[in-house]
Amino acid sequence: MLATEYLEHKLSLLPPRPGCYLMKDINSKIIYVGKAKNLKNRVRSYFKSSHEGKTARLVSEIRDFETIITSNDKEAFLLEITLIQKHQPYYNIKLKRGTGYPYIKITNERDPKMEITGLIKKDGAYYFGPYPNVWAASNTLNFLQKVYPLRRCQGNLGRPCLYYHMGQCLGACFQTVPKEKYDVQIEKIKKFLGGNVGEVKHQLENRMEKASEKMEFERAAELRDQIKYIETTVEKQKIISNDSTPRDIFNYYVEKGWISIQIFFIRQARLMKREKKVFACINTPEEELSTFILQFYNRRNQVLPKEILVPDNLDKDTLSQVLNIPFRTPQRGQKKDLMDMAAENSKLVLQEKFRLMELDNRQTYGAQKQIFEALDLPYGHVIESFDHSHIQGTNPVSAMVMFKDGRPEKSGYRKYKIKGEVEHQSGADEAANTREVIYRRYSRLIKENDSLPDLILMDGGIIELRAVMDVLNNELGIDIPVAGMVKDDHHNTSHLIVGEDGLEVPLDRKSQGFYLLQRIQDEVHRFAITFHRKTRSKNALSSQLDNIQGVGPKIRTKLLKKFGSVKKMKEASIDQLTEMGIPKTTAQTIKITLASTDFHKKYHKG
Repeated sequence: MLATEYLEHKLSLLPPRPGCYLMKDINSKIIYVGKAKNLKNRVRSYFKSSHEGKTARLVSEIRDFETIITSNDKEAFLLEITLIQKHQPYYNIKLKRGTGYPYIKITNERDPKMEITGLIKKDGAYYFGPYPNVWAASNTLNFLQKVYPLRRCQGNLGRPCLYYHMGQCLGACFQTVPKEKYDVQIEKIKKFLGGNVGEVKHQLENRMEKASEKMEFERAAELRDQIKYIETTVEKQKIISNDSTPRDIFNYYVEKGWISIQIFFIRQARLMKREKKVFACINTPEEELSTFILQFYNRRNQVLPKEILVPDNLDKDTLSQVLNIPFRTPQRGQKKDLMDMAAENSKLVLQEKFRLMELDNRQTYGAQKQIFEALDLPYGHVIESFDHSHIQGTNPVSAMVMFKDGRPEKSGYRKYKIKGEVEHQSGADEAANTREVIYRRYSRLIKENDSLPDLILMDGGIIELRAVMDVLNNELGIDIPVAGMVKDDHHNTSHLIVGEDGLEVPLDRKSQGFYLLQRIQDEVHRFAITFHRKTRSKNALSSQLDNIQGVGPKIRTKLLKKFGSVKKMKEASIDQLTEMGIPKTTAQTIKITLASTDFHKKYHKG
């Protein structure tokens, strides 16, 4: 893309200072956020250099940009993460927020206990992990509670708890346990979780032999299982480090405008977990990896490792300042071997991704591009499509599906019950239904300052198309391209129409674009029909409940909300119904009525 005169003027005013930049599309929507040590050089590179892949697509959509100057590179890092989280730009890598992996926690209390948690707090407790999954953490916790017990009961019960009798509680339930006793146990736990398992294995073997000599075979079997746990779960993991320092390792591989990142979690001198991520490399690989690392730790509120190993070309000093832990690059030995292994894994993952992408792109991004080209529109990422469903005007509903770059985005699907407030009474009034649902959808997006789609596809003909255009242009004052999806006499996808006169838009019936159009039309129809059936079923059930003595509007609403179908309501017990606040006699009447054959047949005929 060549910079316009407007952009050329803005580029000439850029300062050679650190900061963040926000790229915008033709609708002034922020589509990418980046950081730079030198804003002048970085932002100019987008318009003055050649690009490939997703970067080229980004550049082709840029129509404007903003910059925010910061005092130093550390501030730019922090601001970039904040802006990405706030605006969720399309071209930035998005990492889901979550608590991450499970940890074992020793609580900071007078009588501490062990538990599994995914939420890390600055509460003075000890945290160990992360573990690959909850099952692994649970197994380890179960073992520790048997070998190095702390407190398992609520404490101060006035009597020994069951766990005390089982040897899994030090007795805070009925006595004061010296703090020193807890401290000794906690040190043993820390040593074990730090990788020192030989000592405890030797102790267990001695205790098992003594139990056998005393003919305490159940106790010996229990100790044998604990030894087996160490051998199968702990010792079988290959020791890959000479020290037990918790560390995370990041490395990457770049090709054809994509970056593949591998993360190794080293805990207890073992490789506990591996994570991988592949996404478009918009910036330099070093800055993409740096931003990814900061987002990675920011998203999961987790215990940071003691050190992080990264490639030598990253700004380790700035990263260390931001996260307040050392970033290092190993030059030799086992740590260097692990870095190389992470890089090699990154390459293998990306090459596999390319093989899959080649097939997938023709059916997704390429197909959506054909639809926009047929409509003579610049490429857009988001398509929203609507359809209505009703039976002779009763129980009218509408449904919306969302497609992003040729793929269904099910988190964006929406259902609408037609309220009939837009000066129409009949559910069969397609124009009125269309006007209502379009107004509700896009007035809400405008009110919430949310992103608008790049194209609206309406299932139907000229009537629906004109209704959509009228609401958007004359009532909401927004300009979103709209097209109607028309079916032939056999109810199959036929063609697109646009404009007040319903001009037919040609689209090759053998093209991927036409196949995508069929998928969109079929999907929105399926979604609308499914929603209508559920609504009709609930309404039928609601009308039947009205005929049961003692069931008024409040009880009916409770039942519909709780069960939703006759089948589930029939399976409910009297106690379940009375727990909802329904009188017992009414609950019995409901059960008897629903169980009757006449009622069941009557419901299904309806």
